[in-house]
Parts: sequence; C-alpha cells; structure tokens
Amino acid sequence: MSKVKITLVKSAIGYPKNQKATLQALGLRKLNRSRELELNPQIQGMINTVKHLLTVENAD
Repeated sequence: MSKVKITLVKSAIGYPKNQKATLQALGLRKLNRSRELELNPQIQGMINTVKHLLTVENAD
C-alpha cells in the first residue's frame, strides 16, 4: 500500500455533520494540520467525501 499526506486547508464550518465526522475520523482537527496515512479503500472513500476541504499528496 502507498502512503498519502492529507492536509486540512478549509474549515468544516457550515458543512454537514457527516463531513465533520469524517474529518475527525481522519484525525484532522485543526486547519493546516497534516497526517500521513496508508491508502486503502476505506481511507480513499473518506478522502473522497471531504476532498473539497483537503489537499492530498503522495508521501512515498
């Protein structure tokens, strides 16, 4: 599996509860914070749900 680096670049204020919960599950709680995660189908689906709030880069 490959790794990806995701960064929260836009606030979740004003977005639905499911998107806020997805950000919490990804471990993104504050703006401009990043996480490196293993890319699997579950993480890819979560990223697709909130892709308008994130930047995604390859971490390899």
